[in-house]
Amino acid sequence: METSRTVSVNGIDLFLREQGEGPLVLLCHGWPELSYSWRHQIAAIAAAGFHVVAPDMRGYGRSSAPQDINAYSIFDLVGDMVALVAELKQSRAAIIGHDWGAPVAWHAALFRPDLFSAVAGLSVPPPWRGRGRPLDSLRDGGIKNFYWQYFQTPGVAEAEFERDVALTMRALLGRGFSDPSASLFVEDGKGFLGDAPADRPLPDWLTEADLAFFVDSYRQSGFRGGLNWYRNIDRNWELTAPWHGAQIHQPSLFIAGSNDSVITGLIGAKRVADLGQVLPILKGKLIIDGAGHWIQQERPAEVNAALIGFLKDAAV
Repeated sequence: METSRTVSVNGIDLFLREQGEGPLVLLCHGWPELSYSWRHQIAAIAAAGFHVVAPDMRGYGRSSAPQDINAYSIFDLVGDMVALVAELKQSRAAIIGHDWGAPVAWHAALFRPDLFSAVAGLSVPPPWRGRGRPLDSLRDGGIKNFYWQYFQTPGVAEAEFERDVALTMRALLGRGFSDPSASLFVEDGKGFLGDAPADRPLPDWLTEADLAFFVDSYRQSGFRGGLNWYRNIDRNWELTAPWHGAQIHQPSLFIAGSNDSVITGLIGAKRVADLGQVLPILKGKLIIDGAGHWIQQERPAEVNAALIGFLKDAAV
């Protein structure tokens, strides 16, 4: 049976959902999500013989959300997971991440191979550190309206998203990053959400009760914490210089939806094609036909089967 609690780790409080006994498996959610996004995975993976722990990540939900933008670097985010393993009195763990949680999982495996014995990423391929700062590279390429850039100025995206949280979450989760109308480029005056209809029907994988959970949580927490992750994109590039060109040598797995624009764009598609360059012990690459970005919520049966098979094979 799933339980929840709050623990103090790495100078902050993390709210956890957990279930099961056995080898430790951490589930790291992305933006704009919560530990609730793993609701279909927690019980299933626990029933397969694992101790599953899904936190509200730093800046989200019922976990601490420091005001300082600098408190959201990849070192802080991975540090939370390292400290969480210690708090749970374990010396090894498998780590799985979706969306922004995927870079946390990939970097956790990269930084601490002694601690993280297996790694899986959903929707976002492993890090491939480019030649320059990501935001600089966008600007140098003549791009000025990518959503990463829109998220940089504190308060701008927060104001848009917090104006009507119910509309925001219906648009973000119901539309996702696979709908052609969900452009990742922000038109002047339209904001990230564009002309999102308030009565947009939800996809069949998201109930009104699920949506209400997200809405209630973001009404309380606001959006600043999660957006601060994006405000460290260039800083993370600088901090990870020592790992330039490094590989992740633990058993690994990649899962994504075929309609997810994160992997269908030119850069994303190349990174998926080149997974083996970063992941020499890649145990599987599952591209689920017809699925979008919120993969573990959209297609839980296929995701659960892949994750459980991987965790058992990796003998975490």
